[in-house]
Amino acid sequence: MRTANSLGVSRSTQQAERRVLALAASAHVVHDGYTDLLYVLLPVWQAEFGLGYGEVGMLRGSYMATMSALQIPASLLAERVSPIIVLVGGTLLAASCFLLAGVSGGLMGLLTTLLLGGVGASVQHPIAAGLISSAFEGVRSRTALGVYNFSGDIGKMALPALTALLLTFMPWRQALWIVAGIGIVVAVLVLLVAPRSSVPASRPKSASVADAAPGAQRVSMSLGFRLLFAISLIDSAARMGFLTFLPFLLQAKGAAIGEIGLGVTLVFAGGAAGKLVCGYLGARIGVLATVILTEGLTAAGILALLPLPLEPAFVLLPAIGIGLNGTSSVLYGTVPELVSREARTRAFGIFYTGTAGASAVAPPIMGLFGDRLGMPTTLAGIAIGVLATIPLAVILNPLLVRAQER
Repeated sequence: MRTANSLGVSRSTQQAERRVLALAASAHVVHDGYTDLLYVLLPVWQAEFGLGYGEVGMLRGSYMATMSALQIPASLLAERVSPIIVLVGGTLLAASCFLLAGVSGGLMGLLTTLLLGGVGASVQHPIAAGLISSAFEGVRSRTALGVYNFSGDIGKMALPALTALLLTFMPWRQALWIVAGIGIVVAVLVLLVAPRSSVPASRPKSASVADAAPGAQRVSMSLGFRLLFAISLIDSAARMGFLTFLPFLLQAKGAAIGEIGLGVTLVFAGGAAGKLVCGYLGARIGVLATVILTEGLTAAGILALLPLPLEPAFVLLPAIGIGLNGTSSVLYGTVPELVSREARTRAFGIFYTGTAGASAVAPPIMGLFGDRLGMPTTLAGIAIGVLATIPLAVILNPLLVRAQER
C-alpha cells in the first residue's frame, strides 16, 4: 500500500523525484565546475605555450561558443533519444575534453579539445532542468529548480579550488586527468541512479518552440524584451571578460596558482550570495534600482581592485562577485513579465542563447585589447562599459511598470 505526504505525493514518487534531483544537481556541479575551472588553467597555459591575451580569450571563448550554440540542438536530440543517455554522453564528452587537454602540445590542440568540451557542456542545462520540471509538479518544481541552480554555484566554487590545489602538488597535465576522472565517475553514477520514470515523453507539438504562435513570437521581441536582452548581453560580456582576465591581474600582483584559485573561488562565493540577495532586492526595490546598484558595485569594485595590493584585493573580490552575478538573477526573473505566457519558451531560448553567445565573443575581443593596451586598462574599460546598462534600465523601467500593471 502506497503512503503519501501532506501534498498527496506517494513515497515511491518522492524517491524517484529525489533521484532525479540528485542526478541533475550532480551533473550541474560537474559541468559548471568544468566551465569555470578554466579560469585557473588559463595562466598556466599562457606560461606553458607563450600565449597572448587574445589567444587566451580565444581558448575561453571556444568552449562557450559551442556550449551556447548547441543547447537547442541538444534539447531536440533529447526528444528523440533518452535524455539520460544524452546527459551522460555530454558529461563523458566534457570530461574527455580535460583528458585530451592533458596531452595537448599547443594552442591548436587546446583549442580543439575545448571546442569538443563545449559540445559536451551544451547538454546539461536544458536536459537537467527539463528532467526536474518533468519530475516535480507545481510549486515543488520551483523549489527543486532552486536547489538545482544552487548546485551549479557549488561546482563553480569547488572545482576551481580543487584544481588550484592539485596544481600546487603536481604538473597541470596530471591534475587534469584527475579532474576528468571526476566527470567520468559522475556520468556513470547518473546512468546508474536514474529511475526509469525520469525519461519524460516528448513534449506535445503545441508546446514546442517551433510551433509557437506568430503573435507570441512578435510579443517576445517587444521593445521591453529587447532592452532587457541588451542589458543582459552587456552584463554577460562584462562578467565573462572580467573573470577570464582576473587571474592575470592577480598574477601581476604576485599571486601563485593556489592564490589565483582562492581569488576565483571568492568571486564565485560572492556570486552565489548575489543571486540570493539580488533576487530578493529585485522584487523589493524594482529592476531599475537593482541594476543601478549591482552594475555600480561591479564598476566601482573593478576600478578599486586595479591598484590594490594582493591581500586587500582578496577582501574586495566577494563584493565584486555579488555585483557580477546579482544582475543576471534579476534579469532572468524579469523575462516572464515582458512576454505573454505562450511566448516564454521562445523568449527564454533567445535570452539564454544570446547571453551565452556574448560570453563566448567577449573574451577574445577583450584579449586583443589586453595585448594592445595592457590588462589593467582593459579591465578599466570593462568597468566603464558595464555602466552602459544603466541608461538602458532607465528606458526599460516605465515599460516594465506598464507591463506589471496589465
